[in-house]
Amino acid sequence: MIQNIPNLKELQQEITRFLLQYRFALKEIETKVEILQEEFELIHEYNPIEHVTSRIKSPQSIINKMIKKGCTSSLTDIKENIRDIAGVRIICSFTEDIYKIGDMLKNQKDVEVVQIKDYIKNQKANGYRSLHLIVKIPIFMSDRMEHVYVEIQIRTIAMDFWASLEHKIYYKYNKEIPKHIQDSLRDAAQQAAELDKKMEDLNSEINILKAHDASKNNHHFTTELLAKFSEFLS
Repeated sequence: MIQNIPNLKELQQEITRFLLQYRFALKEIETKVEILQEEFELIHEYNPIEHVTSRIKSPQSIINKMIKKGCTSSLTDIKENIRDIAGVRIICSFTEDIYKIGDMLKNQKDVEVVQIKDYIKNQKANGYRSLHLIVKIPIFMSDRMEHVYVEIQIRTIAMDFWASLEHKIYYKYNKEIPKHIQDSLRDAAQQAAELDKKMEDLNSEINILKAHDASKNNHHFTTELLAKFSEFLS
């Protein structure tokens, strides 16, 4: 029994290192998003990111997914087959913002995009809508460098509202969902999509008005400046 203690300690270290990698990967993604937020707030007049949340799957959730996917207890097998152990959720104001933020993250050189699941253009049967990116992030440890998978979900407020409540409605209900409830949830998802579209259209109209006003103000300022300059020369 005593002879096995070093092996147990080594196993414990490997498991701890394995989970730490996902924590560090989340920090990397969160930092990237925070930088974008700060830039939008300080330089641009509009910040498309409403808020950000993150999580690491619980051991029980990882085990459930192992069983579902039929993967072994090897840490390497778990890493390659369960790619959403670390997850970041970015909530945006409008649908067009989702793709803008997604492109900004995809274009960063140290972000390797492994898979894109666009549930906005191709929504799930239950009505779920979101953009999912599976990416790989380099993590530098004291003695090695690892590439770690992170799932990034990007949604609007309306999409997140529907998904959060749908999850609560279904939570710990392991039986077949009655059809009328499924139909009602799909209807609610459609209403959320229509709300997104309406709010985006209104935002576009306001942006056109803002651009028109800015153009008029710039013209007025330029005319006034030229008049003063001409007066000075005379």
